[in-house]
Amino acid sequence: MELPAPLRQGVERLLENVPLATLKQAAKTLSDRYRAELRDGRLHMAQDVAVRAYLATRLPATYAAVRASLDALSDARPSFQPKSLLDVGAGPGTVLWATTDLWPDLEQAVLFEASAAVRKVGETLAAGAIAARTRWLAGDATIDLADLEPADLVTCAYVLDEIVPASLPKLIGRLWQLTGDTLLIVEPGTPAGWQRILAVRRQLIEAGAHVLAPCPHQAPCPLDPPDWCHFSRRVARSRLHRLAKDADVPWEDEKFIYVAASRQPAPSLRARVIAPPKSGSGKVLLKLCESNGSAGERLFTKRDGETFKVARRSDWGDVLET
Repeated sequence: MELPAPLRQGVERLLENVPLATLKQAAKTLSDRYRAELRDGRLHMAQDVAVRAYLATRLPATYAAVRASLDALSDARPSFQPKSLLDVGAGPGTVLWATTDLWPDLEQAVLFEASAAVRKVGETLAAGAIAARTRWLAGDATIDLADLEPADLVTCAYVLDEIVPASLPKLIGRLWQLTGDTLLIVEPGTPAGWQRILAVRRQLIEAGAHVLAPCPHQAPCPLDPPDWCHFSRRVARSRLHRLAKDADVPWEDEKFIYVAASRQPAPSLRARVIAPPKSGSGKVLLKLCESNGSAGERLFTKRDGETFKVARRSDWGDVLET
């Protein structure tokens, strides 16, 4: 999955005069902070150079994860056509770009972001390229959401890992209050990210939300540690991306986990593939999360006819269309 052409071109313009050595050091610092899940009171992208390091090394992957999560949401509720978006912790507008790519008729978007450097870059990238009316707001997501207006789609992507755990229930409660229709939360696909998503999922179900994706049920998650639920998208690395990260491989796999919840029930609940398929001659083994609240592996063979053909085409993260 690639960035939309206008976004890719805008990023290239912003990066063309940044010295490689500066970008590499900023990328390393940013990566170290993300991996350590530091919550030291400082913004990960408070400085302009950190924002540019993010554009070079993280934006393609986070865009792919967000777009895949939005696709799953849309597949679960094909009739959902949001006209308004509220993105909390908007970064440089990753969710805005993914949302308008999927739903070009989006009319308005409010982007809430604490870092002035990030907001400036986000506004620059969106200017003249995004048709929806956009408004960028400054503030701390844990304390400054009181005056916001509800939106059809509310999103919060790659944000919860930067927030003190004790503040999360109040934040999720406020995000749900602001949700006119559907709420999407996306987190890194780590065991810790999965645990945060599980806590969000439990809170939303208790508040009366309907889980649209990835879970095909409202029951407690059937997986037990050290297993955890997550998904992956393969992302091509640009030449600058490889140089900034001293990487030889021309791609990377972005692992992520998400939950989409709505005030409206999903039209149908179907099993989801929650691990890479294991294929052999005339057979495929799929690990499935089932609509009855269970999870486990199911073997499909040629004897299953059309069902086998469908299973063989299914990939990690897909719903099993049988």
